[in-house]
Amino acid sequence: MAFVQNDANSKVNLEIKNGWLSHVEIRKSSHFEARDENEVVSLLVVHNISLPPGQFGGGYVSDFFLGNLDPTIDPYFETIYKIRVSAHCLIQRDGHIVQYVSFNDKAWHAGVSSYQGRERCNDFSIGIELEGTDDIPYTKEQYQQLSRLSQSLIGVYPELKNHIVGHCDIAPGRKTDPGTSFDWRQYRELLTE
Repeated sequence: MAFVQNDANSKVNLEIKNGWLSHVEIRKSSHFEARDENEVVSLLVVHNISLPPGQFGGGYVSDFFLGNLDPTIDPYFETIYKIRVSAHCLIQRDGHIVQYVSFNDKAWHAGVSSYQGRERCNDFSIGIELEGTDDIPYTKEQYQQLSRLSQSLIGVYPELKNHIVGHCDIAPGRKTDPGTSFDWRQYRELLTE
């Protein structure tokens, strides 16, 4: 059984019911599609994001995934505010988890992508964003929460166990996240605990 600490003072059971996590912040995005009911969720994709690039906090990632990013706040936002993307979840620097899309639906996180010869990874994957960059180390809290969330997901979608990759692995040459700063060994060790 996995637990999630979504505030500094409590550990609560991290359960998935009807595609949604319990005891986390839910902010439903309209940037998704229904997943084919015969589709097996069989891939977990780890990403990173920071808005503006290299800066953390501020709630801009949520604004982006919800289609509410204000282009007047930062010059970079002017270049992306019309893009319709989302992830299933974001894990912030302090370990706080926000869910945007049901795991039973397709979030728009992978873009043009391929895994083991199969195109359109959004169709069969779950996308988890870590607030971060390719070259700034992730926090202990993020690794803990990512491993707990992954364990819960594997409990519901067992095919994920052997199919966890970075965005860079399904879109090589186009994407580099989660980057060289992501410690796959640490994550996998926590995942097996």
